[in-house]
Amino acid sequence: MIRRTVDWLRARCGTRRGLLLVLAIGMMAGFGFVAAASTGLMLTGTEEFCASACHEMTYNRDEYTGTIHDVNRTGVRATCVDCHVPRTGIPLYFRKINAARDLWGHFVTKSIDTPEKFEAKRYEMAVRVWTYMKKSDSRECKVCHTMDKIDLEQSSEKAQRRHQKAKDENMACIDCHYAIAHAEPEGGPGPQELEVH
Repeated sequence: MIRRTVDWLRARCGTRRGLLLVLAIGMMAGFGFVAAASTGLMLTGTEEFCASACHEMTYNRDEYTGTIHDVNRTGVRATCVDCHVPRTGIPLYFRKINAARDLWGHFVTKSIDTPEKFEAKRYEMAVRVWTYMKKSDSRECKVCHTMDKIDLEQSSEKAQRRHQKAKDENMACIDCHYAIAHAEPEGGPGPQELEVH
């Protein structure tokens, strides 16, 4: 098959030099595509982009400001991307493709373009994020937080019991730790009560 492809290209290009030129152009085009895609992923994966590209996100940034993920005694900060976007690989690409729904809502339906519309859909959006985090076993949380590295001596007795229960029952972080960077939505059960399939 490779031989037939090379023969076909040689017939179309005429000479060995023509074939090399076509291959070089193809390689440069491929490299350009990969570079553009990587640049796009990097530029859309920053707190500045998330908080300013869509005015709807300013509501989120305002309520995030001052939370434990924004300011804390250790100086370690989690940004929008740290919690909402996988770091690498296939999950990252799927999340970025899935973001097209957000663009549709922003540019076409304008479904959350006012604070009132945003509040009306807050619970629905929270359930979508909670479900995603439960299905991924809170993958994004575990980039920074590791159950095995929790210093139990520094934790309260109540926290020790709850973390042990979470380990024993294979619970996701989001089951207990929600509404720590955003206001808690009204309208239904929390993540622990959600049935995830």
